[in-house]
Amino acid sequence: MSDHSVTHWLAQLKGGDATAAGPLWERYFPRLVRLARARLAGTPRRAADEEDVALSAFDSFCRDVTAGRLPNLDNRDDLWRVLLVVTGQKATDFVRHESAVKRGGGDAARVPLDGVADAGPTPEFAALVADEFRRLLALLADDDLRALAVWKMEGHTNEEIADRWQCVPRTVERRLKVIRSLWAAEVTP
Repeated sequence: MSDHSVTHWLAQLKGGDATAAGPLWERYFPRLVRLARARLAGTPRRAADEEDVALSAFDSFCRDVTAGRLPNLDNRDDLWRVLLVVTGQKATDFVRHESAVKRGGGDAARVPLDGVADAGPTPEFAALVADEFRRLLALLADDDLRALAVWKMEGHTNEEIADRWQCVPRTVERRLKVIRSLWAAEVTP
C-alpha cells in the first residue's frame, strides 16, 4: 500500500493519526465545496456558505473515524460515499438553520422545508453527478464496460448482470475491477 494512497491515510486516521486528515483534506475538500454549492443552490447565505458546510462535513467525518463509528471505511469508494452523505446532511442542516425564524429567515411558511433531506438532489447537484458519470463513461472504450457501469448505477446485482450476459458472476466482478482501476485516478481531484 502506497504512503500516498487514500486507503493508507484512512488506515492511519482510523489508527488515531490525526495528521492523516491533512492529505485527505487536500484531496477531497474542493470536491466537497462543489457538492455543497450544488446542494445549496438558491439558498440565501448569511454568515456561512458552502465552504462552511464542507468544513463541517469533513470535521464530522474525521471525528466519526477517530471515534470508531465508521468501521467499514476501507477505501476511496467507501470514503466518497460517506463524504457524499455527510455533506448532504450538513447542507440540509444549513438550510434549516439559515431559514429559522430566529435567524431572520422569516415566516417558516415561506420556506418549504418539508422533506428537504429526502426531496432528492437539487437540479444543479443532479446535473453535476450526471456530467461526472458521462465523463467517466467516456473513458471506457468498450461498450460492454459502459453497459456494465450503467447497469450497476441502476442498481442491478452482479448475478443479474451475469444472467444477462450468460456468464458467471466472477466475470462481472473482474470487469467491474477493470472499470474501477480505469476510474480510480480520474475520480481523485
